[in-house]
Amino acid sequence: MEAANCSLRVKRPLLDPRFEGYKLSLEPLPCYQLELDAAVAEVKLRDDQYTLEHMHAFGMYNYLHCDAWYQDSVYYIDNLGRIMNLTVMLDTALGKPREVFRLPTDVTAYDNRLCASIHFTSPTWVTLSDGTGRLYVIGTGDRGNSPEKWELMFNEELGNPFIIIHSVSLLDAEEHSIAVLLLRIEKEELDMKGSGFYVSLEWVTVSKKKEGKDNTKYEITKHHVLRGKSVPHYAAIEPSGNGLMIVSYKSFTVVSVDPNSEESMDEDKSEKIKVEPLYYWQQTDDDLTVTVRLPENCAKEDIQIQFLPENITIMLKNVQVLEGRLYSSIDHESSTWTIKENDGLEISLIKKSEGLMWPELVVGDKQGELIRDPAQCAAIAERLMHLTSDELNPNPEKEKPPCNAQELEECDLFFEESSSLCRFDGNTLKTTHVVNLGSNQYLFSVIVDPKEMPCFCLRHDVDALLWQPHCSKHDDMWEHIATFNALGYVQASKRDKKFFACAPNYSYAALCECLRRVFIYRQPTPMSTVLYNRKEGRHVGQVAKQQVASLETNDPILGFQATNERLFVLTTKNLFLIKVNTEN
Repeated sequence: MEAANCSLRVKRPLLDPRFEGYKLSLEPLPCYQLELDAAVAEVKLRDDQYTLEHMHAFGMYNYLHCDAWYQDSVYYIDNLGRIMNLTVMLDTALGKPREVFRLPTDVTAYDNRLCASIHFTSPTWVTLSDGTGRLYVIGTGDRGNSPEKWELMFNEELGNPFIIIHSVSLLDAEEHSIAVLLLRIEKEELDMKGSGFYVSLEWVTVSKKKEGKDNTKYEITKHHVLRGKSVPHYAAIEPSGNGLMIVSYKSFTVVSVDPNSEESMDEDKSEKIKVEPLYYWQQTDDDLTVTVRLPENCAKEDIQIQFLPENITIMLKNVQVLEGRLYSSIDHESSTWTIKENDGLEISLIKKSEGLMWPELVVGDKQGELIRDPAQCAAIAERLMHLTSDELNPNPEKEKPPCNAQELEECDLFFEESSSLCRFDGNTLKTTHVVNLGSNQYLFSVIVDPKEMPCFCLRHDVDALLWQPHCSKHDDMWEHIATFNALGYVQASKRDKKFFACAPNYSYAALCECLRRVFIYRQPTPMSTVLYNRKEGRHVGQVAKQQVASLETNDPILGFQATNERLFVLTTKNLFLIKVNTEN
């Protein structure tokens, strides 16, 4: 089955065409600073990690992780191998980050390691990578009840180092499993075009297995691999485990599908069997020639062909091979057939309408293959030559000159191969849905509801629109749930931006630069005083505020997370809290 080409449906009531922009507010934002006991385990790029993809995946990595299941709870990993947690109840009574788990091995001894990564799979499960190629699955108990005890349930070496992109917890007929999405950047050994590297996305499923009556253990039961040439902007497994969604600049293809999936094996076999066309046909302005392979020991008496002005019927050994209405009329009295030496039946059909090129022989029939004449293709190309030119502007005196690219902003340009949003089937990894994003630039992702897939934010014209995937709704799989007015345009001017986020309740969006500055863009709110637009002479009911916070540090920002009330900013030695909202 071919993938369905879909589109994102914008909800017009969520757009504000009369939005007048953000007003800079000088209201101070409460900011709290915590000094860390040990520095964050930052891993800098090595000399052999020189590509743009390495920078996207590892150089711009967010070292601060938010537990979406519990409000205002963030985690980071320090250079002592400890997973540290800070849960905020009261801003004025902040405690020190506490250790909840320690990596079993000393990862600093590994030269080619990546940054350690963590993902909060469910309220009681966590997946962890130490950056050396080892995957951990940890049972945490209820993380809302402190102190919880983190227990290691699975620990296995999976080859080259990777980072964790996403994970979900699956419960089917009381059999528990964890599906994890891993990302690697591997050296391309054969094809040295481009950067010489490729991106590998691996879908690993770890399931609970019984050993004896009382003992259970977790082991890998599925391992799917996809390969692409660019780091995905967004990749997430559906909560049901039935699919995978990827937003990427360059498409991903399946490298290997787990052989345990019977359905995938059957489909792979069916794809390998290439069906030979039942007949071949070619045409000129005057006639058509159809070639059919004859069965063994087929004599002249076994061939029955009936020509009608608009129909044809072919019978071989009393078996109907082809029957149907022709695309256009023929001169049935002048049409003939002959047997060739190579067991081929050649049928000549004379067109009634000379010069008419047929797109198909028999209406609706897909069993044949059209053989194009090279001279015919050259003639078509020559007729279309006037539509193309080797020069940028061959005729500057024309009424409609071509667009001047220098007049476009950087954010208005889109590349030859635009980004796409693809959904892959969970069993076969066949593409089921495709959305061509065109110039809708990807901005960021956010978890609004941890039980659902993460949302992603795209630029539409000047606005930033938030989309929530719904895997159960195949006809309307992506819902427009919120709009940040003019934010798509505003963020394009921030050349030094590093991280982008928004509150799960959409009350504000925020971005931070590499050093010090954090920009906050609030949704429009009613004015407490009367304000008029002088140009239009009308009352302004709502104003959207922009605020800027400057951190008291010269260390680079390594992590950035937004909750409904607070912004968390992580540097090498400090954790900053910015109080944005006073209530949810």
